[in-house]
Amino acid sequence: MSDTLKILHVEDDADILEVARLALEMVGGFNVLQCSSGAEALERAAGFAPDLFLLDMMMPEMSGEQLLGKLREDPQFDDIPVIFMTARAQASEVEALKGLGAVDVIVKPFDPVTLSDQINQVMAKYQQSKA
Repeated sequence: MSDTLKILHVEDDADILEVARLALEMVGGFNVLQCSSGAEALERAAGFAPDLFLLDMMMPEMSGEQLLGKLREDPQFDDIPVIFMTARAQASEVEALKGLGAVDVIVKPFDPVTLSDQINQVMAKYQQSKA
């Protein structure tokens, strides 16, 4: 993995995309590819080779859960960690998402100031678990 974390961020809300881009690129220093739909993410993921999927749960046409299923069909994305972003944060829903393989769930609205730190902490924990 390169020093700069490559994040594929999928979100259908343009305002959230912009806030997240600023938080992830400007504050976090991450290399971010943003897509506004699952279909766009599927088209562009292979060329980007992300280190992390950051997926909105509720999107038209394809949910974050459905998108993850399709991404996992490609062997190169088998073990890419995923963080879901959702406004639905009941413990049961968070546990269900973790059951799908999510390494974490970020609740929306998120804090743009701490988002990159949150992702760094999750990735550090994930990498320790794989070591």
